[in-house]
Order: sequence, then C-alpha cells, then structure tokens
Amino acid sequence: MTGIGFLTMARRLPALIGQAVRMAWKASPRDTLATISLSTLGGVFTAFGLLATTGVLQALFSSGATPDRIRAALPSLLLVGVAGALRTTLQAGAGWAQARLEPQVSRIAETQLYDLTSRVDLIAYDDVAFHDSLVRARTRGVSMVDTVVNSAIDVLTGVIGIVAAAGVLGILHPVLLPLLLLAVIPDAWAAVRSARERYTTMYALVPARRRKWILSDLMADRDTAAEIRSFTMRRFLMRLYDAVTDAEQAVVLRLARRQTVARLVGEALGGVGTAVVYVALGLLLAVGAVPLAVAGTAVLAIRSGQTYLSTFMYATNRLYEEGLYFTDFLEFCADARARLTSERPRQAPAAFERITVDDVTFHYPGGERPALDHVSIHIDRGEVVALVGENGSGKTTLSKILAGLYDPGEGRVRWDDVDLAGVDPEDLRRHIAVIAQDHTRWPLTAKDNITMGLEKGAEALHASAQVAGADQVIAELPHGYRTLLDRRFKDGHEPSGGQWQRIAVARGFYRDAPLLICDEPTAALDARAEHSLFERIRGHADGRTVLLITHRLASVRYADRIYVLDHGKVIERGTHDELMALGGQYADLYTIQASAYSSTGDHREEAPTQA
Repeated sequence: MTGIGFLTMARRLPALIGQAVRMAWKASPRDTLATISLSTLGGVFTAFGLLATTGVLQALFSSGATPDRIRAALPSLLLVGVAGALRTTLQAGAGWAQARLEPQVSRIAETQLYDLTSRVDLIAYDDVAFHDSLVRARTRGVSMVDTVVNSAIDVLTGVIGIVAAAGVLGILHPVLLPLLLLAVIPDAWAAVRSARERYTTMYALVPARRRKWILSDLMADRDTAAEIRSFTMRRFLMRLYDAVTDAEQAVVLRLARRQTVARLVGEALGGVGTAVVYVALGLLLAVGAVPLAVAGTAVLAIRSGQTYLSTFMYATNRLYEEGLYFTDFLEFCADARARLTSERPRQAPAAFERITVDDVTFHYPGGERPALDHVSIHIDRGEVVALVGENGSGKTTLSKILAGLYDPGEGRVRWDDVDLAGVDPEDLRRHIAVIAQDHTRWPLTAKDNITMGLEKGAEALHASAQVAGADQVIAELPHGYRTLLDRRFKDGHEPSGGQWQRIAVARGFYRDAPLLICDEPTAALDARAEHSLFERIRGHADGRTVLLITHRLASVRYADRIYVLDHGKVIERGTHDELMALGGQYADLYTIQASAYSSTGDHREEAPTQA
C-alpha cells in the first residue's frame, strides 16, 4: 500500500470502473444505461455550447455599432442558451437515474454478502482471517458499494466533460490543450497520498476496532448487563475500552496531520499551476497567436475543463479510496465462494439402517492437535447412542460432523452405502434434527422459534410442543404462539433459561427427522425437569435414532451403546453395564457423579437415576 501512486491508481481505475458498472448493470440495466447515455449527451452539449460561445464573442468584439454587434451575436447566443438548457436537463436526468441506482445497488450488495455468510461452510467461522475479512466487508465494504458505483459514474461524467473541454481547446489552438494539466496535477498528487494514508490506517485499525466493538457490545447488551453489575465490572471494562480507544485516537490524529500537510502542499502547487495557465494564455494573446474572441472562449473552456478535471480528480480519489474497501468486499465474496461446499448433485437418503463414521480425523483452522483423531463409531436405526467424555474430548465436534455441519479432514461418514462426501449437505440437514445446549434465542414469535421457517401445520406444531413440555410455557405467554420472544420490542416476552430449553427441544421434535442429535439438551434444567425431558426424548425416539451428548451420565445408562471420547479419540465403547465392569474412565466419571447423590458408597450406581 505504501508504494501506491497515481500511475498505480490510474492502472486500477478501468478495472474498478468495470466492476462498478457490472454491479450497477446487475442492479438495474435501465438506470445504468440512462445514467451513462444522458451524461454522454450532456458532455456533447457542453462542447457545443463552448463552441457557440466563440461566435458570441466574435460578434461582440467586432467593429461597428453596439446594437448591430448585439444583433449579430443573438443567433450564437440562442444556441448557447439552448445548449445550456439541454445540458442542464440531461444532467438532471442522469442524476435522477443515478439516484435510483443507489438503493438498488445497496440491496444487491447486501443480498450477495449475507447470502454468502449464511451459506459458507461452518468451519470458516473458526478461522481468524475469515473473521477479519468479514468485518472489513460488513463495516466498510458493503456500505461502499453504492458509493463506488456513484463515484465510477462521476468519473465517467468527469471524463466526458474533460473530453468536451479538451476538444474545444484543441479546435481553438493546440497549444492550449496541455495547459489544462498544470492546474490539477498537484491536486491529484495530494488526493492520492491522502487516500493511501487513510486506507492503510483504517486497514491497520481493523483488529483494534473489532475489539472496541466487542467491548461496546458487552457494555450495552442485555445478556451481559446482570453480570457486569454483579461482578462490578464497569470500571474494568471501561479501562479496557479507554485503552483501545486512546490507541485508536492517537493513530487517527496522526493521520489527520499527515493528510492536512498533503492537502496544503497540493493546494499551494495547484495555485502556482493555475497562475502559469493564465500567464501562458496572456503570452499567446500578446504575440497574436490567438484572437481575443478565441482567447475569451479558451478562458471559459479552461475554467470548464478545470471544473471537470477537479470533479474527475475528486471522483477518482473517492473511487480509488472507496474502491479499496470495495475490493475488500469483492475479495471477501470471492473467499467466501471458495469456502462454499462444492457442488454435490447426489440427494441424501430419506432414511438409513446404519450410520458409519469410519476413521475420521478433523482439525480446526490453526489447530496443531486434531480435534478428532481416527474416530470410528456406528449408529443403527432406532438406537439411542451416547457420546460422553470430559470437556474438549471431541464430542460436539463429532456431533457436528454427523449433523453435516463439518466435513471430515480424513475418513468417511456413510448412511448405509452412501458416502456423505458426495451428498448435498443442505439436503442432508433436512433429515437431521439438532437440539443444542447453545441454541439460538431467536427474536421471533414462539411459533417461529419452533417451526424455524418449516410449515407442517398446526397439528405438528402442537404435538412437538406437547412432547417437549413447551406447551406449558406457551400457555403462559400473553399471546400464545404469536408472542414475540424478545423484550427489546414492544409486547415482547423473555422466557427463562429452562423455558427456552423446552422450546429448543420442541424445535428438534418438530423437524421429525430420522436422526435426532441432542447436545447437552438438559443443561438449563433442574433435576426433575431433566428426568422428565429424557423420558420424553426416550418416548419420542420410538422408531427414531438418537445421538445423545451429555456430561450427566445418569441420563445415558439406558443407551444402547456408549462411546467414551478423550482428546479426540474413542477410548471406550459398550453398554453402561459393560463400561462399569471395565472399570475405566466411564466408570470413574460415573462413580464421581454418583457420589454427589449419596452419602455412602453403597448406592452410588442407583442414586443418579433417581435424580
């Protein structure tokens, strides 16, 4: 970035303009065509008006009585007036079409961005580089797209005006043409330098600003408000915020100083250039190289050219600077497309007899140790299979691979004989229901929080709510299923953690999929509610397949098979009785938990079941 100059910017402009025009054309071909064609016609009438001005001046500067000279100038004066009126009308039409483009381009860009962020492979969100790229695209990139399009059109308009003025000067006298450049080269240098300084500064500040936004969200979010007060964290968070803000402010102030110096130097040199232009024009008049009428028209053409050149340089500077953020947006979109799952035309099987995980290994981005290390398990139709282990053992990662959210780095996952590597993941997910501990509390109605955009009718909605125990929660809501579950909005209601858990369970039951994955589904429930929910899951699982991930081992003793994971490896497998007899890690964990429910060791195995 520090090596970018005007020539580099000039080389990049055609590509930037091309990208902007393509984006505009995608948004509205009609408005794009109208903007460019009307601006072009406006430039034509600008040139026509300048040439007609020569006739006016020649008539006024000729010999004879003043009334005669005025009458002689009237035809040319009429042409100047008509050309000016037409130019103004055409420019107004171009401005109207350009104003229509702005919201359409913004919508296209936002749709493109969020379509990609909602489709990109989930593993991308575990990549720090992806997060930084996403922040740049969301905060400046997408908001700059419509501005880049406007600037690109302004550049084209400026070029058209410059061509018109230059054409007139070329017709009047070839020597006048290069004089146009002298007044704007210094401004061009200052503009490029200022843009480069600003972008490099903003780019370097992205991590700091992301940290500042995170801190500001923590201090202004309802979910963290209670803990901030309980732990008296306000001063601590403000110290962190002030430290980041002070560092950011110092950088921005240094940027302002450098930009001011560049602008002053550019304006001073620009003033010198303008003076040289008029001195040269005076010399041409003195030596008789141009007549007075032509000199007068040349003054108008030079002023017009300077105006268009200034517009062009300003628009070019804006286009270049905003184009850097626009490029961030385009590069993020390209990166996100590269992270999309490749086309997989095969449809997922509607059901299965056995799901097989065969020698699967998986790494998170930047992780040295595999989260899963050559894991092999199987799940038969109608079984309840449990994954247990301590934190970080790989249970949730394995469940996400089974849910089609992650692709294994090595190994295969199969539904019967169908390798899921060739199956459309979105189609696969339609056959899987997930009840997660960290479920999203959507700011939607109670009904939408259960149906999740899937419409299966009122009967299925009520049945899933009933089997999950969510019907009792909804019965207490002021507007039933139509209640908005978010207190930040009028008439909104906020369920408790346990009530949200029941709604999340109903969400999984409503999908009615052949595979139900329950990842710590009872984390927010008390012992009685937990026991009741597992009974409901067991009853709902009749004929279905359930994968259960939990720390509470009393809940898995009736599972058909239990897999014990440790540091990404399966170290034990079997039924509850087999694992207790083995006396390994599962037996140790179960005994530790059982001791919490019994004052003696005589009933350690039975006590957790009663809980």
